[in-house]
Amino acid sequence: MSKRILLTGGAGFIGSNLCEHFLQKGYKVRCLDNLSTGRMSNIQGLLEHPNFEFVEADIRDFEACVKAVQDCELVLHQAALGSVPRSIDRPLDTNAVNITGFLNVLWAATQEGVERFVYAASSSTYGDSKELPKVEDRIGNPMSPYAVTKLVNEQYAKVFGQMYGIKTIGLRYFNVFGRNQDPDGAYAAAIPKFVKAFLEHRSPEIHGDGEQTRDFTYIDNVLHANECALETENEEVFHEVYNVAFGERTSVNQIVKKLQLLLSEKDPEIAEVELKYAQARKGDVRDSLADIAKARRMLNYNPKISVLAGVERAIDWYWNDLK
Repeated sequence: MSKRILLTGGAGFIGSNLCEHFLQKGYKVRCLDNLSTGRMSNIQGLLEHPNFEFVEADIRDFEACVKAVQDCELVLHQAALGSVPRSIDRPLDTNAVNITGFLNVLWAATQEGVERFVYAASSSTYGDSKELPKVEDRIGNPMSPYAVTKLVNEQYAKVFGQMYGIKTIGLRYFNVFGRNQDPDGAYAAAIPKFVKAFLEHRSPEIHGDGEQTRDFTYIDNVLHANECALETENEEVFHEVYNVAFGERTSVNQIVKKLQLLLSEKDPEIAEVELKYAQARKGDVRDSLADIAKARRMLNYNPKISVLAGVERAIDWYWNDLK
């Protein structure tokens, strides 16, 4: 009999990809989302699947979390109010969703006897640390309210594991991109915003000089990491956090130019679009690069798709969905 997963934030970018992935793997999936940042269009094709269930609810509602987690053996917690700039503008909302909401789901899962709780952590936890590559047990001071909330998540998960015995695994995502990523809104992620600007023949806005680097991570590597975390039989992996990335630095300028090159093959006018540079944003780190040795060793995480290969894979989805 296949196990049931409660997947919070399942109508969002990463969550919807996880819903589809684990349905294909034969799991039953209960998707919980309040649709504040998630989109029904992301899961529309799953609604008729016999092993898929959608629950519209808010993780800030504890009773809703208790109800949602019933009969679930596993939890993949992806729900959060993302974005460093949004957390600077709306720290109370960020705290309510990312800390109180996280605690609601974790406590509900603990009370219901969930076997395993895998949650989305963040590379923002490394804060002002200048050390490269980023190693899990060496972090700096948080640089935004968002980073504070994700650090608190890790601390709660570890304490709950020690006190209540629930098996937790945190996955520190590094700049994930790919299909189902929303390009709209003031707090949209960089890559889909760049693509949409090019498609509209507008200059994409790059914050800073564009030479800042990120460990951009294609969505399929994240799906692989979650599968590893959910299915590992290594009892030593729990109550820890793991970097989820490709382990390669790429500058924002490199990404933008690669996007422009690929899109101009479909629309030659895009090649003439000039780039626009703006002031660097508060709370942004200059450089980021993950050491993924711990995830390789403990979770058998083995990412296959580099950032540029991921961009090539994603470009058709961007073209068809964002046009």
